[in-house]
Amino acid sequence: MDVAYVCEWERRPKSNHCPSIPLICSWSCRNLIAFTTDLKNEDEKDLTYMIHIIDTEHPWDVYSINSGHTEVISCLEWDQSGSRLLSADADGQIKCWAMMEHLVNSWESTLGSAVEGDPIVALSWLHNGVKLALHVEKSGSSNFGEKFSRVKFSPSLTLFGGKPMEGWMAVTVSGLVTVSLLKPNGTLLTACESLCRLRGRVALADIAFTGGGNIVVAATDGSSSSPVQFYKVCVSVVNEKCRIDTELLPSLFMRCTTDPARKDKYPAVTHLKFLTRENSEQVLLCASSQVGSIVECWSLRKEGLPVNNIFQHRSPVVGEKQPMILKWRILSATNDLERVSAVALPKLPISISNTDLKVASDTKFCPGLGLALAFHDGSIQIVHRLSLQVMGMLTSPASQRDEPAIKRSRATGVLVHFKALQLSWTSLALVGIDNHGKLHMLRVSPSMGHTLDMNTSLRHLLFLLEYCMVTGYDWWDILLHVQPNMVHNLVDKLHEEYMRQNQALQQVLSTRIVAMKASLCKLSNATMARACDYHAKLLLIAISSTLKSLLRPHLLNTPDKSPGERLSEICAKNTDTDIDKVMISLKTDEFVLDASTLQSLQQLIQWVGDFVLYLLASLPNQGSPVRAGFGFLRDGPSLGMLREMMVVIRIWGLLKPGCLPVYTATSDNQDSMSLLFRLLTKLWLCSRDETHPTEPDDTLIDECCLLPSQLLIPNMDWLPINDGVISKLQNKQPLRLQFGKPYSLPGLNSSSQVEVFSRSPGSQKMDNLRCLHMGICPTEDSKACTRCGCVTMLRSPNKTNAVKQWEQRWIKNCLCGGLWRRIPTPLS
Repeated sequence: MDVAYVCEWERRPKSNHCPSIPLICSWSCRNLIAFTTDLKNEDEKDLTYMIHIIDTEHPWDVYSINSGHTEVISCLEWDQSGSRLLSADADGQIKCWAMMEHLVNSWESTLGSAVEGDPIVALSWLHNGVKLALHVEKSGSSNFGEKFSRVKFSPSLTLFGGKPMEGWMAVTVSGLVTVSLLKPNGTLLTACESLCRLRGRVALADIAFTGGGNIVVAATDGSSSSPVQFYKVCVSVVNEKCRIDTELLPSLFMRCTTDPARKDKYPAVTHLKFLTRENSEQVLLCASSQVGSIVECWSLRKEGLPVNNIFQHRSPVVGEKQPMILKWRILSATNDLERVSAVALPKLPISISNTDLKVASDTKFCPGLGLALAFHDGSIQIVHRLSLQVMGMLTSPASQRDEPAIKRSRATGVLVHFKALQLSWTSLALVGIDNHGKLHMLRVSPSMGHTLDMNTSLRHLLFLLEYCMVTGYDWWDILLHVQPNMVHNLVDKLHEEYMRQNQALQQVLSTRIVAMKASLCKLSNATMARACDYHAKLLLIAISSTLKSLLRPHLLNTPDKSPGERLSEICAKNTDTDIDKVMISLKTDEFVLDASTLQSLQQLIQWVGDFVLYLLASLPNQGSPVRAGFGFLRDGPSLGMLREMMVVIRIWGLLKPGCLPVYTATSDNQDSMSLLFRLLTKLWLCSRDETHPTEPDDTLIDECCLLPSQLLIPNMDWLPINDGVISKLQNKQPLRLQFGKPYSLPGLNSSSQVEVFSRSPGSQKMDNLRCLHMGICPTEDSKACTRCGCVTMLRSPNKTNAVKQWEQRWIKNCLCGGLWRRIPTPLS
């Protein structure tokens, strides 16, 4: 483990206040981190309880919410999509937070429920029934379905047709369980029920789910000498009312309380966690004193019930089986430890069958197998989730970063240590909030520090990248471990594995893999130009599918193929270099659109025309792979897509000449589109057969050499350099960041910058989605992608339906699948 970056609050001269309340944090599958602090008002009497939300790529861009909670916030919980957040406090208030306008730095509380005056000790969203198992044994398989199998798992509650019902569940300190269900019309259905008839104090609790759709609650009163109780909770809707049924399950006593040597050594249970939210049969317990802790792992087993000797000799009934009971058995326990301050459990759903565990051990694949323990001396240990053996360690990362603070703290007897810990969704990163409110981002090695050969290291990272590609989770934490010399091999291997999947799955993952390749290529100077190509490919795919979707069949009783599919089929068969001859072979009545619609699409059409011209003019320089566009010169499917677009644009130009791309030609009678289509077709024919591509002939190259003397070659406005931290972490030197202050150190060596990224201060700013110029100093509010840096205006300048259809595609996510964040107007 090592520190990637530390982000701290600006020091105020008049305030030495450090958060004294238990800080908590939560990490979503979209790599958003939410954490809490308290803020003392000027009169030093009242506390304001704040929720802070950051994306890991721009940790300084913190969105701080005055939560409105009047008591300490005790729980934070992201939903399965990573777009909504629950917060609960010590007054029984629960609030649901959602993004405003789908921006990661703009949130509002939309819904809420309450158990007045009853502090919440555990909180969870109801399960949606989706569960994957990650099989390390099958990591070498060519089939994603074998590597990541879907496990049969029922939702906590279903609507008509089996659709999972959304909602949340909480446990209070007085032993109540409350459930709030989100009805399709947006209203809440809430109910409360006691966990058992004899209600008692619940100091700690946790919630897990079973495959049958039930919920299991673990609860303790905080004393290690008291039993840890388990309850089964069933939620249902009867006559439009929420109903909760509870049932007592087998309980357990901690081993340390029965050990004579430790009987009174650890009086308090300080941490109670199910190992995973989908496994209610394994639980982690930590008991502590003022100076130390001990951790135990327990498992629920089915065991045969012993029969009294009196009944041993009677003749058994045919088919009679020995009665079975459920019983908690201890799996492992640690020795005496330093006092534990925080625990983080893995979210990666790795299969823990004997075969998978053996393969993971042999190949040193550790993600998902370790949990993190933070101690009051500032150190962190990663221990195996079953055996509790130490797998990795980091000594006092908090104290190393702040020597003056540690000296001040020692005077008062308090060391800088982590109050909250969370592992990322692939377990390759760990975030911690220390008792001074600083956020520490730590890398966690996939092999836990074991030295591996390059192929094994690549295979581990590839396996996790494939998992993110299948699930749609963000892969930022994997990029922390990718070195520049790995990028080329990882991209190639990722493509090989993708091509082995069936056509249906390839179609589903087609844009996600391109976005993943673009993220990887940005990590190395040698592949930066390829990142440009992948972003251009995403835009080309989006424009192509949008323009094809506007085509309508002339008659309703048409054959099974859509006009877009027929266009692709005819263009693939017709290899004529004359655009008009290809156009004649199509049913042009399917391409008829009204003039206003065509005119509104001119900016997208212009981008296609400029891109074709730029590619063809680049052909004579094809020996330079660092030049953006190089990847397209051998990409048959993409060239074919551009060719189809040229045909569509030609037809639309007959209906509305104003929608055609504008070229600056040296001759007035130059038919630019015919010339470009002819050259594009020749280039496409060279790479149409991907298995046996041919080199462009000298005639084609000569004609492309003449293009700059016939047409003005446009400067393609590629995506801006991403201002995130990932490219600045390659040298493994920790970054010191400050909340609210953007980090401006260049991520790449300025002398080796790829020329297409260089921009003069007075250059035009582009709306990368609408392909519009916004001016040198835009006045419109804009948003940027957290992943690729793509910039677009928040408000649409165009009101036509075709443009609305285009813009609606990118309301929630960018072309690359990244989330949007609002950016200040002067920096747009």
